[in-house]
Amino acid sequence: MHAHTRISNVIAFDDAPFVPDAIGPVAVVGAVYARLRLNGVLVGGVARDGDDAAEALAWLVAGSKFVENLHLVMLQGIALAGFNVVDVFTLHERLALPILVVARRAPDMAAIHDALLTQVRGGAQKWALLERLGPMEPLHQVYVQRVGLTLTQAEAVLKDFTVEGHIPEPLRTAHLIAGAIGTGESRGRT
Repeated sequence: MHAHTRISNVIAFDDAPFVPDAIGPVAVVGAVYARLRLNGVLVGGVARDGDDAAEALAWLVAGSKFVENLHLVMLQGIALAGFNVVDVFTLHERLALPILVVARRAPDMAAIHDALLTQVRGGAQKWALLERLGPMEPLHQVYVQRVGLTLTQAEAVLKDFTVEGHIPEPLRTAHLIAGAIGTGESRGRT
């Protein structure tokens, strides 16, 4: 993607709330935006604490009618459904799209490291992925990680897609829809 290309079509993913001991996949919602207009919604699922997030998201996006217009994939945090860490490098490769991870606050990496290595199957590989991605960068009152785009492009995306507060509108929408799917109504802060 050229540095001067304006990113106007994005898909943002968030996961639905889930009961810790529930069986089966956790719902994941993708909100598709053209500038500030909601253009579509995709719903899929990933395994709780699994390792199928990148595959599941790539399959969901690639199989959709929106794929040819998308410029970017946005994620609310690097993990879905507990500790299903999204392999953003694989996702970037599969879809040939840049990936922007957004978080409200910097994660406690020491706590994540301990949890991954003591409680999660495949935790060492997941930690290696996080290390490869590097620390989150503070940008416009949020924290970001990115693959396939510059910090300047990431800044433009945040500016273009944030209406109020600090969370970009596509992520806010994905969060609200995912909350409704999980509990029957949209919930809490986005």
